[in-house]
Amino acid sequence: MPEKQFNTAGPSKPELHYLLDPLARVDVQEIEALIETQRYFVLHAPRQTGKTTVLLALMEHLNAHGRYRALYANIETAQAARGNVERGVGPRARRLRCRPAST
Repeated sequence: MPEKQFNTAGPSKPELHYLLDPLARVDVQEIEALIETQRYFVLHAPRQTGKTTVLLALMEHLNAHGRYRALYANIETAQAARGNVERGVGPRARRLRCRPAST
């Protein structure tokens, strides 16, 4: 296993990077209550502050408990389509829908 590093770009991975527990930075019980009641929530913070790392940790947390099946889909490249949602998001959504479920 490679030596751990400090990460300065992209999501941090516990096996590769030094990091604090990402879920310690958010109120997991509140997020779970929002999900339970089918409410939306926003994770808003400046660039490079760990938003993606928190979302990936939350996804793992939710999936580990078996009540929900969460996934992370980065659709940042869809920004190039600007106002055309079908062109930007449609192909990515279809690709996700067509993948077989893992057991």
